[in-house]
Amino acid sequence: MTTYDADGITLERVREYVWEIAQEGGMGAPARVLASEALLDEIADDMTLQQLTNATHLPGVAKHAICMPDGHQGYGFPVGGVAGIDAENGCISPGSVGFDINCGVRMMRTNLTYADVEGHEEDLVDSLFANVPSGLGGGGVVETDVGTVEEILERGVEWALDAGHAVPADLARCEDEGRRAEADAGAVSQKAKDRGKNQVGSLGSGNHFLEVQRVTDVFREEVADAYGLAEDRMVVLIHCGSRGLGHQVCTEYTRRCEKEHPDLLSRLPDKELAAAPAGSALAEEYYGAMCAAINYAWVNRQLIMHRTRRVFERVFDRDWEEMGMELLYDVAHNIAKKEVHDVGGESAERELYVHRKGATRAFPAGRPEVPEVYRDVGQPVIIPGSMGAGSYVLRGGEASMAETFGSTAHGAGRTMSRTQAKDEFWGENVQNELRGQKVYVKAQSGATVAEEAPGVYKDVDEVVRVSDELGIGDTVARTFPVCNIKG
Repeated sequence: MTTYDADGITLERVREYVWEIAQEGGMGAPARVLASEALLDEIADDMTLQQLTNATHLPGVAKHAICMPDGHQGYGFPVGGVAGIDAENGCISPGSVGFDINCGVRMMRTNLTYADVEGHEEDLVDSLFANVPSGLGGGGVVETDVGTVEEILERGVEWALDAGHAVPADLARCEDEGRRAEADAGAVSQKAKDRGKNQVGSLGSGNHFLEVQRVTDVFREEVADAYGLAEDRMVVLIHCGSRGLGHQVCTEYTRRCEKEHPDLLSRLPDKELAAAPAGSALAEEYYGAMCAAINYAWVNRQLIMHRTRRVFERVFDRDWEEMGMELLYDVAHNIAKKEVHDVGGESAERELYVHRKGATRAFPAGRPEVPEVYRDVGQPVIIPGSMGAGSYVLRGGEASMAETFGSTAHGAGRTMSRTQAKDEFWGENVQNELRGQKVYVKAQSGATVAEEAPGVYKDVDEVVRVSDELGIGDTVARTFPVCNIKG
């Protein structure tokens, strides 16, 4: 197959797994979809391709806008989308980062084996559910005031270290060492801070989770050794973001972009792509507020990890250090960052706002941004699957810088809306089926389980296979869930 037609949008096959939508009309660049034909059929089943095409209308889009193999419809900008936008003559778009700023994943490794955990699953899932706040609304690991929230927004995980909720190695193995220096707490509204003060250290709802997993397969031994992973070892995966604070930041700045830059908005095919011109006061203000929300999300995941260590200590009657409960890595997948990339042409290297919405940074070995402990093998990339499928650890691939602005997928990607999922699945049935696979799930409601049933997601094995084949993210290890808690 050399072309693919989907509701009036034609994709040309550039090479295996790479499909291009030609630049035309108001598009500032072509668009590319990275997918097998099977995944492309699912991606084409909603508004993803139209949203990807729309994103190329943002001023300053460099090379091409990209949809990852797990792409699906979002608000304005597709989930699984990446766009590198000129930081001098382009723009920054809050909706193209997403409402859950720095939604991301963190994996903690352990020296426990599956045999150590067998027989403790129910105690473990009950204790995690009781001690890690989840669900809509307030409630966090710590109670804070606005002054503390402002310190978290400015300092990130450094605050957690000083407050006794982290150790130095936690910072060393986090993207950007858990702190965006450009953060400006003053650019975050009082309403956002009020929403955030009671949610520090909480999972939230939707697809956010904490999962205890077993390493089932290792594909690259040398890299797995560097990451501290081995077959049959237990790991903990945490997936959440900036909670109500990040949502408020995105909402407010999207509306301000609409009001303060109507000329730019009038040139865009979807108002959810509303943007602030690079160099404008609003662009700088949003970037500072977004970086502050990024810091908040890193602290959020840090506190959940710290509480998880305490739960394991009670269940297994050992210190967390004795169980080797060390952070492997924490990486964001809803973020915009100023990065320098080679975009070809006369001025090959340019500073870009790299928007990753439902996409993961995947820098290869040798990059200074990769933590020193992993620099020789490449940045860890964590790809969650569903409750009934495996998750993956990858490492940044050599081709990622040229192909995807140093990015790859962020998960399995949905194939069904939450409303459809609740019509299709019954939460109790899903839990019982998973229990038959020795997967213990606990959630605030049956509806949450139904919305996140394994059947609503793409095949994570295929998503990861395409990433590996393209060389943008190399498979290192596969895991399978044992215990899962959700909001």
